[in-house]
Amino acid sequence: MTDNLNQKYDHHKKMAWVIYAIAAIVLAAVLVLFVAGDNEERFFYGLMTIAAAYVLRPNEKIMDRKILKYTGVSKPSKED
Repeated sequence: MTDNLNQKYDHHKKMAWVIYAIAAIVLAAVLVLFVAGDNEERFFYGLMTIAAAYVLRPNEKIMDRKILKYTGVSKPSKED
């Protein structure tokens, strides 16, 4: 039973990080394709959007709360 819960939590955690990464890539693409006016701005928006997404990524506590809120799957307790 606990193996199934661990697998379910791991799956939801991976999917949450995939969604976060895709959102950062889409934001960078929108900025590069529609907002930037010249090559310098394209380079800046492309590089700095991804860098900011990495630096400002949510920590595990926040991610665990969001997974519990949206999927109902809580982080499994640590067993010795």
